[in-house]
Amino acid sequence: MKIYTLHKKQNLPISLEKAWKFLSSPKNLKTITPDYMSFDIISDIDKPMYPGQIIQYIVTPILGIKTKWVTEITHVKELEYFVDEQRFGPYALWHHKHFIKKIDGGVEMEDIIDYKLPMGILGQIVHPFLVKPKLEEIFAYRQKKLHELFGEYK
Repeated sequence: MKIYTLHKKQNLPISLEKAWKFLSSPKNLKTITPDYMSFDIISDIDKPMYPGQIIQYIVTPILGIKTKWVTEITHVKELEYFVDEQRFGPYALWHHKHFIKKIDGGVEMEDIIDYKLPMGILGQIVHPFLVKPKLEEIFAYRQKKLHELFGEYK
């Protein structure tokens, strides 16, 4: 069983409070997801994020195939971190930790995603040329979009 890890950091020139308000709102996921993924939240998400919250999405990650993705917010420590875990979707395991901390001139955001692909050895074979590059592309888009929204960190 191969578990992969994607680790990304980004600094933004905004306050901790502003970063938390934006990043902890599931409504903003669509803004920082590439349009071609046709990302739509189908859950009622009018309440602030809380442990146990279930969020349902429809997403088109690869080859135009629509997929239902269900995640649960399992941990929340306001202004510090939150964790989402896939309950149903394209991965055999998806555990995404989001950390935010204050630094000089802004905040540092850190994403650590531990994931496992379905289909055993076939999943491992397609990982380096299909899954990993797609995840890198999605997080590069997020980084670019967040810089557009909040500015470059100096």
